[in-house]
Amino acid sequence: MSSSMSGRLVLVGTPIGNLGDLSPRALEALGQAAVVACEDTRRTGRLLSHFGISSPTYIVVNEHTEGDAAERVLGHVQRGDVVVLVSDAGMPGVSDPGEYLVAQAIAAGVTVEVVPGPSALLHALVVSGLTTSRFLFEGFLPRKGSGRALRLRELSEEHRTAILFEAPHRLEKTLNDLADACGGERRIVLARELTKLHEEIWRGTVSGAIERCTEIDPRGEYVLVLDGAPPATEPTEVEIREAVELALGRGLSKKDAAAEVAELFAVARNRVYEIAIAL
Repeated sequence: MSSSMSGRLVLVGTPIGNLGDLSPRALEALGQAAVVACEDTRRTGRLLSHFGISSPTYIVVNEHTEGDAAERVLGHVQRGDVVVLVSDAGMPGVSDPGEYLVAQAIAAGVTVEVVPGPSALLHALVVSGLTTSRFLFEGFLPRKGSGRALRLRELSEEHRTAILFEAPHRLEKTLNDLADACGGERRIVLARELTKLHEEIWRGTVSGAIERCTEIDPRGEYVLVLDGAPPATEPTEVEIREAVELALGRGLSKKDAAAEVAELFAVARNRVYEIAIAL
């Protein structure tokens, strides 16, 4: 056991498919770990065995156990152990357990380190051909209800590239919901089996993606990269004047008409007021 000063929690990114993507730093961290916190001991055990790493003490940290496991993990760290946190694939904490554990570690004054590694969302983004300068990660949409409807509505208005995860058996439903919310002509990229032998990247429109689902049997976890909403068209002087005339026709003052039309078109109020005065 290390001295108490050297105890720390280390998040390690693991391969999302190709085992060759496990970095030397990741191997070193896993080899030094006294405890490995993971979602599935069998899956992580196979990974460690492949690289000749002796089985450490395991703590299962998944969506059901993370709250209870946090106390055990922090207990080990505070006693001086190096605890490595991994997910089944990719970076822990991103649509996988880890967020709560990291927050608890920080609150307890524990050192948290990260060994970066493979990431399905970044892989899909950079290979998509869509804008990468500004993007957001949506993860899995809520399965149903008002939460799903709200997220879809937000996506319909979002100008940044959006990245979503989806299971194969729910892919067609999600694509149909995206078509209803964003329009069938919105560009989208479907990425599956990333870094694996049968990696597939499909580029087209949401409508085209729905048609593709009828032609193939979706398999493997999907990453969806959705193009942002097109920028709003700047209103013309004629459109603003017509809107002001309608507002004045309803009996509004020029000041109130200008305020209403400015909010409607998201333009400067003084611009609209000048048009109202000219009328």
